[in-house]
Amino acid sequence: MPFRELSTRRLRGWLENDPKSVFILDVRQPFEFDVARIEPSKLIPLNQLPGRLGEVPQNVRVVCLCHHGIRSAHACAMLARAGWERIYNLSGGIDQWSMSEDPAVPRY
Repeated sequence: MPFRELSTRRLRGWLENDPKSVFILDVRQPFEFDVARIEPSKLIPLNQLPGRLGEVPQNVRVVCLCHHGIRSAHACAMLARAGWERIYNLSGGIDQWSMSEDPAVPRY
């Protein structure tokens, strides 16, 4: 597999200890992003990602997320095919983040 699964707990640790080493790529739709998000994250809907790869840095860890982890896995595979190396799929997506790390993030 060209990318790894990442637990919400590990992402929280990265954000607390070295936030500049992580780029969070949210591939959901804008209406989903408006409801719930992890700060700081960059919204690039999955269907727009092929034309916006230049907005994703290659010199940091890239964590892709969606609602439950399916669309973000597709984003990870796309990035891997395009040459990115440090790619992670957030296991369980924003829903898992809300349940285990930050209950202030709304579930939908």
